Amino acid sequence: MKKIPMRMCVACRQMRPKTELLRIVRTEDGSAVADRTGKRNGRGAYLCPSRACFEKAVKSRALERALEIGIDPALRETLLQEIEHAEQTV
Repeated sequence: MKKIPMRMCVACRQMRPKTELLRIVRTEDGSAVADRTGKRNGRGAYLCPSRACFEKAVKSRALERALEIGIDPALRETLLQEIEHAEQTV
């Protein structure tokens, strides 16, 4: 039996299988994007694919600390759209 990799959501701090979480990656140019494959290069942070966890991560600045970048309103809106898309596919 193959071991399932577990990751922790930066907002709710629950351990879940890596495939159930959405990975947010800081790219080389300093922005953040959702990584659906989980293999993109860059510093990553994992979030539950829910708006509640995203809002909690932004409010507590957990996402900023994990990615080591500031989250401006435009970037927040882009990431929120990715979260909502991920919620619909689950």
